[in-house]
Amino acid sequence: MKLINKVLEKSSKPWYAWVVFLMTVCESVFLFIPPEVFMTPAIVADKKRATPIVISAAIGSLIGGAIAYLIGFWVFDTVGIWLINNVASMEKFELTQSLFNQYGIMIIILTAVTPIPYKILAICAGFLQYPILTFLAVSALFRTGRFALVGFLLWRFQKQANELVKKYSLQLTIAAIIFAMLGLLFISLF
Repeated sequence: MKLINKVLEKSSKPWYAWVVFLMTVCESVFLFIPPEVFMTPAIVADKKRATPIVISAAIGSLIGGAIAYLIGFWVFDTVGIWLINNVASMEKFELTQSLFNQYGIMIIILTAVTPIPYKILAICAGFLQYPILTFLAVSALFRTGRFALVGFLLWRFQKQANELVKKYSLQLTIAAIIFAMLGLLFISLF
C-alpha cells in the first residue's frame, strides 16, 4: 500500500507527463508494458491531469512508432535480406509485402487499439517499406483515440478507479502484461 501511495503521489507531479511520454516512446520501440499502465496513476491521482497525460502518451507513441519504423527500414538491407534468404524466400516476402500493402490500414488499426504489441507492427511496416506517412497518420489517429478513451474513462470514473488501483494495482499490472503477451501469441500464430 505504501508503494501505491508513493506512485500516486509522484504521478500527480507536473513532470510525470514527461515520464508517460518517455515510457510510451519506449513501449512503441521495445518495452512490453502497455502505456495505460503509466497513464493510469496520474489520472487516478488527479483527474485534471487526464488531458496532458493523454497528449504525452499520444506524442510519445507517434515518436516511438516512427523510431521503430525506421529501425525496421534500416535493418532490411542487412538482417532482412539474411532472413529472407535463410528462413523464407523472396517470393514469400513479396507476397507478405503485397498483403501488407493491401490490408495495411486495417492491420495498423487492429494493432493500435488492441493489446497486440505495436512495436512489432511498426518494425514490420518499416521492414516491408509500407508508406511511412500513411503508417504514422493511421497510428496517430487510432493510438490517440485509444489513449483518449482510456483517459476519458479514468477521468469519468476517477473515484472508482482510484479505489481499484489502490486495491488491485499488482493484479492490474500483471493483467496488462498478460494482455500484451497474448497479443504476441496472437501474432505468432499467423
